[in-house]
Amino acid sequence: MNLLPRLYSQALRDHFLDGPEMAFLAGPRQVGKTTIARHFQPDPVYLNWDNESHRRLILQGPDQVASHIGLREHPVVIFDELHKFSHWKTFLKGFFDTHAADGAMRVIVTGSARLDIYRKGGDSLMGRYFLYRMHPLTVAELLMPRPPEPLLHPPAELPGDQWQRLLGYGGFPQPFLRGNKRFYNRWKRTRISQLFREDIHDISRVREIRQVELLAEHIILQAGQLTSYASLARRIRTSEDSIRRWTDILADLYFCFPVRPWHANISRSLRKEPKYYLWDWALLADAGVRHENFVASHLLKAVHFWTDAGLGEFGLFFLRTKEKREVDFLVTRDGSPWFLVEVKTSNAPLSPHLGYFQKATGAAHAFQVQIDAPFTRADCFSVTYPVKVPARTLLSQLV
Repeated sequence: MNLLPRLYSQALRDHFLDGPEMAFLAGPRQVGKTTIARHFQPDPVYLNWDNESHRRLILQGPDQVASHIGLREHPVVIFDELHKFSHWKTFLKGFFDTHAADGAMRVIVTGSARLDIYRKGGDSLMGRYFLYRMHPLTVAELLMPRPPEPLLHPPAELPGDQWQRLLGYGGFPQPFLRGNKRFYNRWKRTRISQLFREDIHDISRVREIRQVELLAEHIILQAGQLTSYASLARRIRTSEDSIRRWTDILADLYFCFPVRPWHANISRSLRKEPKYYLWDWALLADAGVRHENFVASHLLKAVHFWTDAGLGEFGLFFLRTKEKREVDFLVTRDGSPWFLVEVKTSNAPLSPHLGYFQKATGAAHAFQVQIDAPFTRADCFSVTYPVKVPARTLLSQLV
């Protein structure tokens, strides 16, 4: 199997150069977490909670696991899907404090459910780990599979065949590498089946699986639109509270992600209703919606990576007023607006809303991103007024 170079490999190397803390690598199924972890160093010790013999060893406690690993110099141990163990945090705390806090052993913890959803009510592992949220492939990662310095890459051109495969088959490594519609359809069916037959049971007590499936179908149909929880509740014939709880679960399992409205300094802005986008944008049939989701996914990956790497606190929002002035996305840096993004498939006139919201927010940059435009080798971030830019250029500068 082709092993794609991934930026998370370098992120893990940098992580262990900085200190002994455990690396938590979280992300959706099939995004490549286990592959990255197992190729981090030759011959790591790999323990998967879903493997019966591995599970028996883990249940014997930290000392038995350490004895199993042995006395190799600076060994790497990977715990996969350990969050399914009800006492996983206690186990890791004991293992790290006794066997890894001095840096003699490197610990990577991977999981397809969000490892950060278990922090409610206090985090007994605080100070012992750092979280990295792993995303599907993007334009910049295919071009430069390493962290940008310090935040942005110089623009570079992705070959046309890779651009089309990324748009059409999504950024999950297997369908991207295959570039085959029949394979993608089978892969998609298996992944969604695992989500509803296994993953939901692992992190929740939801029994109304068919209704959650219907909700997921509605999220696909309404991707990028304002969410009405009351309307969804009527369609699915359940309570609004259930809809809110189930959308949170689908987000926790990396099926979708919310983008919320930014309202600071915006007169008559929306304050509540989020929009939802999909982690796998290839699920979207409408080209315009898929293009918007494609850009949203690139922006989310960037704000997650920059935040997880300790470069600041970054966020992703949208802008909309009650008079229906709207810009698709706003990226914030340390609580302040940084740049605006409006997505267009073709060469449409520059949206006047970009200038309006740039003035209102004080954002340094305002981009109208054109999906169909050819690449140009120009730094998008050198311009401080509203401007049309090719998606191939802007996205190559992110992560």
